[in-house]
Amino acid sequence: MRKRMFWVRYWVLLALVWLAIPSRAQNVPPAQPRTTRILFLLDASGSMLAPWEGRPRMDVAKSLLAKMVDSLNAYPNLELGLRVYGHLHDKSENNCEDSRLEVAFAPKNASAIKAKLKAIAPKGNTPITYSLLQSAADFPADKSARNVLILITDGLESCKGDPCATAVALQRKHVFLKPFVIGIGAERDFGRQLECLGQYYNAADVKTFRNILNDVVAQTLAKTTVAVNLTDEAGRPVESNVNMTFINNITEQPEYNYIHYRDAQGKPDVLSIDALQSYDLVINTVPPVRQQNLPIRAGKANVLAYKTPQGTLWLQNPNISPNPYGTVQAVVRARGNAATVVALPFGSRQKLLAGDYEVELLTLPRQTKRITVKQGQETSVTYETPGILNIVTDLKGYGSIYRLNNDESQTWVHNLPDGGSSKVNLPMQPGAYRLVFRTKTATGSQFTDVRNFTIRPSQTSSVSIFGK
Repeated sequence: MRKRMFWVRYWVLLALVWLAIPSRAQNVPPAQPRTTRILFLLDASGSMLAPWEGRPRMDVAKSLLAKMVDSLNAYPNLELGLRVYGHLHDKSENNCEDSRLEVAFAPKNASAIKAKLKAIAPKGNTPITYSLLQSAADFPADKSARNVLILITDGLESCKGDPCATAVALQRKHVFLKPFVIGIGAERDFGRQLECLGQYYNAADVKTFRNILNDVVAQTLAKTTVAVNLTDEAGRPVESNVNMTFINNITEQPEYNYIHYRDAQGKPDVLSIDALQSYDLVINTVPPVRQQNLPIRAGKANVLAYKTPQGTLWLQNPNISPNPYGTVQAVVRARGNAATVVALPFGSRQKLLAGDYEVELLTLPRQTKRITVKQGQETSVTYETPGILNIVTDLKGYGSIYRLNNDESQTWVHNLPDGGSSKVNLPMQPGAYRLVFRTKTATGSQFTDVRNFTIRPSQTSSVSIFGK
């Protein structure tokens, strides 16, 4: 065990040296070394008097916690605090505000914490929710610090609070990172009810509790890195220059934004990631790829790989100048999915994940083309050179334009201004069409005028309407 403690302290010391180096995780590095603050939230409710391998649970917890704070006392950029609940009022009082910050955050305050631990005696309830809420004011207002909470308890909330919702709310407010929860001497597995609070550990025996406490503190202070390989379908790391967002999957808030980088040898760069959070990774390709619950191990050099093969869609304008449409837009959807992936003007190029798509061209009439985008290849989409429909008369009325299909059916294309002038100069795709029109002054549906016409590339087709 001495050997184990030596190595734990050794790696913690190295980690704290690393923490003294300005972080490059987000935007501008902080001007000063980051401070890590660990708040120990200790259960001193009446149940902590229960025997545990020959000693009261509380005695075991106080002894191991005292040794831990003592071992951390000399480390730089580290402050410890102690909040205790259930120790001020007897259980018969049913006091649900029995919680107090016993030792405020300060550097090298192990002696104060050890002295306070000696004076604590278990008595009352288990107001976990109230204690979490109070802990929000325990941490100093320091946006650059890493705030860590370690809850040590042998029971569940006894005051009808909702500790899980409270913990998430405080994480969203950046009060502390994802908490550690150590359940000690558990006669029953209550872990499922505490897992929602944070990272839960079940210390069913004293040895396990000692190891967990050491490991939790080591995780808190260890350097963790992540390298992300973006690969093609064959697993080759060929993709890059894509935005990646690490999202806290408890709070749904973005924690890190990076533009992916690969060096000349094809290796991704190494990113410093705080392993006390749990993350989803959104790789912002088009469409984006989301990987849930990243398998990031604290204190390790993690290498993750995800398939994001990309090709290029080129929306190619026909060779005409000027274009009677002006700028034509296109809507891209994954084949079989109504959701829009991206909307683009013709003349642009866009990288897309390899796959099958439908491209809707907002010409008149609209067209839908099916395409397949392949890794490293360019797929072009264009449209025929339009012609012009010219309705030469200027009668007011109601009308529509239909496209004539090969099976002699018709498909609606366009409505003329309702009740307004029929005179238009309209760019349209080549094909056979029908104009249906009734003047505003006509006295019956039988006076509807029907005219067939053809649109040819780069030509103007004139259609006259006669009032009846």
